[in-house]
Amino acid sequence: MGYKGPISQRQRRFGDELQRLRTAAGLSAAEAGALVGMRGPAVSHTEAGRITLNAERLEIWLDAYGCTDPAFRSGLADMARRTGKGWWSEFEGKVPDLVLDLAEAEGRSVRLANYETLYIPGMLQVPAYAASAFEGGDTHGWDTGDLTRFRLARQRILDERKDFHFVIQEAALRMRFPGDAVMRDQLQHLLVMAERPNITIQVLPFTVVKKPPSPGSFLFCEPGCPELSTIVLDGPRRAEHYGDRESIATYRRRFEQLADLALPPVVASGPRQGTATRDSWGILQHLLYLLQA
Repeated sequence: MGYKGPISQRQRRFGDELQRLRTAAGLSAAEAGALVGMRGPAVSHTEAGRITLNAERLEIWLDAYGCTDPAFRSGLADMARRTGKGWWSEFEGKVPDLVLDLAEAEGRSVRLANYETLYIPGMLQVPAYAASAFEGGDTHGWDTGDLTRFRLARQRILDERKDFHFVIQEAALRMRFPGDAVMRDQLQHLLVMAERPNITIQVLPFTVVKKPPSPGSFLFCEPGCPELSTIVLDGPRRAEHYGDRESIATYRRRFEQLADLALPPVVASGPRQGTATRDSWGILQHLLYLLQA
């Protein structure tokens, strides 16, 4: 059965993984098709994400391709049976398809790691900050109200049993484009969110040494199978999604390096020592003081 409408990033990724496995097994599309009663062109359409694949045929292919990793098989099966529908469906036609793909990728993840350079991470933005960010930027014709509502709706996953790790450059915390009152609320919100046990927030300070920070923001979405992770990069015109093995390894290593360079995470309780900017909590408190001065 063919898909109706645009092909999502999940569908493309599922097809890419099938093609990679088939190629590694040394089988042609026609040979793979013969195993499940499909013609070669139908196999190609499946690998392009244009045709669905039922669980029985998927199992036959994975056995023939020599795929024995239970987590990987389970991850592919999960991708195959998903319909692409979720809370984000109500925004179809109101926001770009790639941000719908982003919401679906986040929904499939058990761990999300986000590095931001000039903005507060979208999942941690207060409403007034999110609205100001869209009003002052190029929305490429999309309604700012719809974009803001979508961004805030994404935050519902913070209540789910997922692990979130944010590394934020100090520059993003010092931006005042929303106005001082909004930034005060935003910084206070970060302190509140950091109290949640599933959320880690670190600040990468201007004084970082050893090596320059990564220049671009990115989001690392990791499902139950790490090999099926997705990296989302912000571009000047659109977001880009990557899932090849090299990109996964590169950005996992990059985030680990950034977290190592950043200050210790925000911890709102417990005894404190040293100067006001010794850790991430201290920087947030110091910037709040400057905004109130």
